[in-house]
Amino acid sequence: MKKWTIALIVLLLAIGAGGVYWMMVKDQEQEPENGQEEPAEPGEEPGAQAFAPFTGVAEGGPFTSRPVMAVINNHPDARPQTGLNEADIVFEFIAEYNITRFAALYQSTFPEKMGPIRSAREYFVGLAAAYDAFFVAHGYSPEAYSMLQSGMVDHINGIDYDGSLFQRSTDRVAPHNSYITYDNIKLGMEMTDASPDYSVKAPYAFFKGTGNGKISEQASMLEVRYGQDPNFTSAFSYDETAQLYKRSSGGIPTVDKETLQQTEVANVLVFEADHQTIDAKGRQSIDLESGGKALLFQSGGVREIEWISQGGMLIPAANNEPVELVPGKTWIHIVPTEPGMEQSVRYTP
Repeated sequence: MKKWTIALIVLLLAIGAGGVYWMMVKDQEQEPENGQEEPAEPGEEPGAQAFAPFTGVAEGGPFTSRPVMAVINNHPDARPQTGLNEADIVFEFIAEYNITRFAALYQSTFPEKMGPIRSAREYFVGLAAAYDAFFVAHGYSPEAYSMLQSGMVDHINGIDYDGSLFQRSTDRVAPHNSYITYDNIKLGMEMTDASPDYSVKAPYAFFKGTGNGKISEQASMLEVRYGQDPNFTSAFSYDETAQLYKRSSGGIPTVDKETLQQTEVANVLVFEADHQTIDAKGRQSIDLESGGKALLFQSGGVREIEWISQGGMLIPAANNEPVELVPGKTWIHIVPTEPGMEQSVRYTP
């Protein structure tokens, strides 16, 4: 056979093999029919969170830090607190009897220091686990201790690190004087081999832009009561210029101890949940799974909704779908079904 004939056969075989290879690659890496890459969902850009998952705000991103949930003291002797204004969401719960305590969730911004840090309850631990938050507390109830010991959530506790990661202020007496810096929280993550990265997709929904809300009636002033003690009555007044609610407690504006800036939030939520007193100290067991009635205050108005639990996260909903929040920070009150929201919440236009 002539040399040119052999060369032609080799060339045709090579072309055929290449065509088969190209077809295989094409089958494995099919492009969308429009010839363009499919757009990423909001907040799902590779390696980045386009908007803050718990505030809906895009400025200051990307948002890649792991959430931190800190138990903040709300006894009158612990006021004013430090670092509450930076929290994306503040959950207010009864800790014992009608004394409330805060679980402050940070992710979009972190204060230099936060506190006073107080002891954990079982529902704080469960909430931190649901949000995959690094959990910070100083002390614990017996139920919370068992949950922490089980490894349910990555955490540090002031009982173990008093005087090292946690520092006592000299202007207040224990247990109202335990503080921690965000630098020490990050150090605590390293010491406990906890991931510092955001991982759990939050199911909250937000209006685009500032949003006006879908209000049923005007409600520019509201109060949330826990029993008869005015020290644990929260009041919010809507500032139309700032489009935010200013918080007060016991008739005194809630301000940051370091900056004296008043606490302002875009949304106020009230969730009704079943409470059971479980010991002589008035500690509570709170049902955060069953959902129930809720009120949403936003843009100077109020709307009757419901709340649901999605993977343990507490979500405002209507027809079992998340309702849209105004972008910004949110305050969530958890009140007992007895006496219920009818007795616990008052609002006026």
